[in-house]
This record gives sequence, structure tokens and C-alpha cells, in this order.
Amino acid sequence: MSYVNYFSRPHLYLRNLCGNLGQFGLFGLLLVSSLITPLSAQQLFIPMDERQANHLKAYGLIFNHLTEGGKATWLLNYRGGSFMTDENAALVREARLKNITIEVISSSQATRITQDVESPGSNTSVVNLEKAPRIAVYTPNQALPWDDAVTLALSYAEIDYDKIWDVEVLQGGLQNYDWLHLHHEDFTGQYGKFWASYRNNPWYITQVKQMEAMATELGFNKVSDQKLAVAKTIKEYVGKGGFLFAMCSGTDTFDVALAAEGIDIAPTPFDGDPVDPNAQESLDYSATLAFENFTISLNPAEYEHADIDVPVAINEIDQSLDFFTLFEFSAKWDPVPTMLTQNHVSSVRGFYGQTTAFRSDKIKSSVVVLGESPGREQAKYIHGTFGQGTYTFYAGHDPEDYTHRVNDPPTDLALHPNSPGYRLILNNILFPAAKKKKQKT
Repeated sequence: MSYVNYFSRPHLYLRNLCGNLGQFGLFGLLLVSSLITPLSAQQLFIPMDERQANHLKAYGLIFNHLTEGGKATWLLNYRGGSFMTDENAALVREARLKNITIEVISSSQATRITQDVESPGSNTSVVNLEKAPRIAVYTPNQALPWDDAVTLALSYAEIDYDKIWDVEVLQGGLQNYDWLHLHHEDFTGQYGKFWASYRNNPWYITQVKQMEAMATELGFNKVSDQKLAVAKTIKEYVGKGGFLFAMCSGTDTFDVALAAEGIDIAPTPFDGDPVDPNAQESLDYSATLAFENFTISLNPAEYEHADIDVPVAINEIDQSLDFFTLFEFSAKWDPVPTMLTQNHVSSVRGFYGQTTAFRSDKIKSSVVVLGESPGREQAKYIHGTFGQGTYTFYAGHDPEDYTHRVNDPPTDLALHPNSPGYRLILNNILFPAAKKKKQKT
């Protein structure tokens, strides 16, 4: 007896099984047709509430799916900011290999979820994710991956990024990227104000020599002049539609440098000549993005650039009590701040850095505060717009290393796969992929 592979030739299966309509009737034809017609497309649901086994890897799963041409939806304020996308075997396999919690649901279930999220009475919304942004990190080549929380997050989530530095920025390289992160840089040309503690250390001496050599090569008289040119180029990038994210000293020193254009604010140990005696009175706060009315530090031995930062002495507050609270925004009318604050908790553990938090009275009124420490007149996480682009500043160095210091060992994110503090970083990386909606004015 010979056998026919009917699964590869379904028309033969239909003809042999049904014979003709007279024999089986219309019911038989419909029954058999259902057997060879693909089922309704299934959806992959990725919960981001407390049931998710690995929040950080989940961002990478969605980001790389977009990079490969896939589409997804971000369900704002629904189960911690969950995701949905078309189910496929490769995505399911990858999720399971990376211990990412997923649920395969029917198209009807997906429709019901979407209807619930879009219902007028709920503070939830569906945002379409369409194209992954091109990512750059402003960082020197010699920087180690654990020097910066963002590079740690990107590496752990398996999201590709390029490194760029002053030469690439000044030569127009930013036009190749949609999203830029500023490594913990000192844009005032004062080398992080590590002079008092580390001026005799080989790594500090080497860094200063390298920066001075680069400034000379690029035609600048001082490192501070070079860093100002970089800051102005980045500001222009934001104005033309770029997305900027910065942490720790990359936040306040950026604005201090912009405000001090044409003014020498670097004490003699940093550039060989004294500061401008009228430096403070000459600052131009209109040139900054987020901060105003701040007083700069002209003391070379002080580990601060300005009073934007809230310098909290170690042990002033018990670590177990140090939290900042995320604000809740209207998912339907304010999707951007809503995306930036998606989390499975509303309070996030605090953490230190050279810039630990922002004094509330130094933040411009146009800036949106995303997270603050209740009762302490300080913000941890802020966001604003400039021109056609946006910037987000996140104070502190490493969300899972409370008192990170020079030469501390790297943070192993495999030990913190559900880190709320790191989720805020990855929200910023993903939100440029969202199809923009007009916001309420």
C-alpha cells in the first residue's frame, strides 16, 4: 500500500476525505477546512509586575525584537508596564533560555487586554513600539564596563551600543544616533574634582595627561574649552530631536558648563590659572537645560561642582530608610513621563554618587520631576524637553551599589534581575521606540 503525505499536500487530504459535497455536505467541508486552516495568530504577553522573573532581560528581549523588524506594544500602568507582541517560536525559546516570564495568549485574550487598557476610566494606555533607537554612550575607550550603570544595564540586557567620545562628537558623529547617554563626565574640565584625594594616583595623572593632549590635538587651549564645545554640541543634538540621558555628575556638570560659557570657573590646579573673580555673577542660567540659580564651587579641594547636588553625608540617613518615590502620571495624556516611570514598585531604594540628588529649588519650573525623596526637598529623577528633543537626568551612580566608590568591584546584575532602579534606566532606552502621540497642552 502506498501512502500520501497529506500534511504537505492538504488539497489531496481534503479531496480524499470529503469526496464531494453530496456525500459529506457543507458541514463536512467546513469541518475539514478548519483542520487545515491556521489558527488565529497567538500573542506573546510579557508581564512586568512582581511575577516577572527577570525584568532587565525582558527589556532586551523587546528591544532586540524591534531591532530585527518586529513590532510590540507597551501596556502602560498595566501589570507593571507589560509588553505584548506576536508570538513566534524563536522569541519564546529566547525568553525561556533567559528565564524571562512569558505567557502565550490567544488573539481574543490580547484583544480583551487591549480593550481593558484603553478603557476611558482607567489610568492605563497602549503605546506602539515600532523601531529601536540607535544607541551611543559618551564614554572614553579606557572606561571599564562597571564604571557606569547604563553600560552595565545595556550589557546585561544584551542591547548593542556604540561608544563615542569627544572627537566623534565634535566631528558630527551624533547624527548617527537617536539616543545618547553621558558617562559620568565632568564637563567643566575639572577632572571630576578628584584632585584633593587622587592627584598623586597614577590613574588620575594619566587621565589628566590624556585629556590635555586631546585638547591640544583638537585645537583647544584648555580641557575646559574642549568640554564646553562638546556640551554645546550635545545640547544642539537634543534641540534637533535627540534623546539624552545622563546620571550622576554627567547631569549637573553639563548645565554648569553651559552656564559658564566664556567664564573661567576652573581653579588653578586644573588649568594653570585663577578663576574669573566675577565667575558666579556672570553665569547665564538661560543657557542650561534643567537647573538655575545655583552657586558654583570654586574650591579645588571640594568634591562638588555646585549646590545643585544634595551632598548627604554617609550614615546621615539609615540606608534601609533611603527611598525615593515615583510619581504617577496620566497614561493617556502624558505617555512620556508615564513610560519613564514604569515599574513594579512605586518606591525605589536610594543610592549615592558624586551627584546624589538634585535640590528642588535649583530645578527649573519647566522640568518634570519623575521621582523625589518625600519630605527632603530633593529630586532623584527628572525629565524635560528642549527644542524637538528630550533629556532625562537620574542622580546617583549605581542603583544596586549604595555607596559606590573608586575601585569598588563591579555590580553583578545577575544578582539583581528585578532591580527597580535599573528598570528606570531601561525605560529610557526603550521609550524612543514608541510611536509618538500628541500630548495634551
